Amino acid sequence: MTLDEARGVFEHSPWVAERAWRRGPFASVEDLHAAMMRVVGEASRAEQLALLRAHPELAGREAGEGTLTPDSSNEQGRLGFTGLSREEFLKMQDLNRRYRERLGFPCIVALRLHDSRASVMRDMEQRIDGDRDAEMRNALEQIGHITRGRLEKLWAS
Repeated sequence: MTLDEARGVFEHSPWVAERAWRRGPFASVEDLHAAMMRVVGEASRAEQLALLRAHPELAGREAGEGTLTPDSSNEQGRLGFTGLSREEFLKMQDLNRRYRERLGFPCIVALRLHDSRASVMRDMEQRIDGDRDAEMRNALEQIGHITRGRLEKLWAS
């Protein structure tokens, strides 16, 4: 795996890979991912918020415009978030709006941990009223699950 490939693992946030790369070489995907997550944990709160805000909403504007990254498109497509019914689309718009208005960043869900859109929507509903700091930690943890899956794919190729 190259640094150029790793730069795309964290959504629109190449700085994570760039900082982690200086800590290499890495013997395994686990080592690289751990270094990347340490970078995220050591980042300033402003950088962490920027990382969260760089993520697209599920079935949001980027999906509608076709501007999702290939990874996000594949992840959202696996559970059908790129082809919702009108009712599901309106529900997702409402969930995304309420979450973002209350917490200031998109609801980030590691779709690889879910087997259905319904379970994702239930998860989002439960998280909307969460404490902002706790939800920020949760969102960063979800990013960890997302990026682990992306790294595993890259490492294997």
